[in-house]
Amino acid sequence: MKNYITKSVAILFITTFISCKVSKDIEVPKDAFPENFRNASTSNDTTSSADLEWKKFFSEKDIIKLIDSAIAKNNNLQIATKNIEIAQYRLTQARWGNIPEASLFVNVSSNRPSENSFNGINLNQALNQNHIEDYSAGIGLSWEADIWRKIRNQKKGAFAGYLQSEEVKKALQTSIVSTLSKGYYNLLMLDSQLEIAKKNLKLNDSTTFIIKLKYDAGQVTSLAIQQSEAQKLIAAQLIPLLEQNIAIQENALSVLTGSFPSSKERTLSLNSVQLNDNLKVGIPSSLVSRRPDVKSAELALATANANVGITKANLYPALKITASGGLNSFETSNWFTIPASLFGTAVGGLTQPLLNGKKIRTQYNIAKLEREKSVLNFRQSVLVAVSEVSDALVKIEKLERQHFFLQERVKILQQAIKNSNMLFKTGMADYLEVITAQANILQSELELANIKREQLIANVELYRSLGGGWK
Repeated sequence: MKNYITKSVAILFITTFISCKVSKDIEVPKDAFPENFRNASTSNDTTSSADLEWKKFFSEKDIIKLIDSAIAKNNNLQIATKNIEIAQYRLTQARWGNIPEASLFVNVSSNRPSENSFNGINLNQALNQNHIEDYSAGIGLSWEADIWRKIRNQKKGAFAGYLQSEEVKKALQTSIVSTLSKGYYNLLMLDSQLEIAKKNLKLNDSTTFIIKLKYDAGQVTSLAIQQSEAQKLIAAQLIPLLEQNIAIQENALSVLTGSFPSSKERTLSLNSVQLNDNLKVGIPSSLVSRRPDVKSAELALATANANVGITKANLYPALKITASGGLNSFETSNWFTIPASLFGTAVGGLTQPLLNGKKIRTQYNIAKLEREKSVLNFRQSVLVAVSEVSDALVKIEKLERQHFFLQERVKILQQAIKNSNMLFKTGMADYLEVITAQANILQSELELANIKREQLIANVELYRSLGGGWK
């Protein structure tokens, strides 16, 4: 027994020594990142707004309340949590790969050979009976030496899978945080537009009333009344449309927060929400640690590396050692007689795949191609992430200019409304000028509310694209 163990250890040492490393891992490509984001000032500052917890990034209590509810009740987030637990079990299972498999066995058998057979005649002569019973109890062990690092790669793959499941949940949370906040800002915009439509409707009522007085006085024709009422109906039509969109947006927020459709509390107006003008972007290479989808792509490469190692190890001989020991007897009365009933066996050997070698090599070649795909997927995830950051930066910059010009236009049109009404009452302007001014102010104020929403959303998009929202 000692000689056998010594020889097995010697074989294990020699094969391990000559094996070196079965497969060389491919690292994340260093040239996958640009030096800086487009539309960002050139800087070596690595700080990023993505490092802020979402409760510190958002100052609106209504948004914080919605996100809290979503994190606690969102069904997709809960599914992601279950996936993490499943991955954790798989990781625990993989960590036991180097531990020998042990099993307890108790066997009882009875064999009655033919009395005319060789075994039957010998049995009758030896024991003076026509059947034989056998009783065994013991422990069996089985262990595979990790010569080619197959078990180690299985552990690496399971660990990467576990980490990847955590990154999937983080990515989902960043998406939910972003979608909820954008939905809330959309509600504020719809509230503002609804108020604008109602205000414009009252303005049109006042104008129509004056035109009717002038019609009774013979100063205008019926065409003036018809055009004024048509303009009034434009504002009136907007009201149910906006109310419909408000209800639909509230329902969408309810789904994200894991609740049935209901109205959502708004303690702020769109104009009272302040823009964050001090957002920092850091450097592109930091996206790996901050952005869950990029980190997940990096972990997918780690998994692919492990799979290559596993499939290549399958091409080489496997050293397996099995052993069993316990008590054995032909009679129950002598079953537990020690040491006479003791037995032990140990078997070790190398197994090399032969007929299925081509199948295993095909699996190895596929694993190498999957690894190459993982590298390309990583590059693509970085491209998308950098592009999204650059998009958000240019939106923030250009929307600020658009908001300035549109705000000035609204101021001018508001003054034009006052002037046109005053001139119309004194007969120095016709009704078409009044109606045109009302149509322009309605459209411009609606656009201004939309631009303010777009600015808020651009800030959120920059925060999300940098990897913020999961902390």
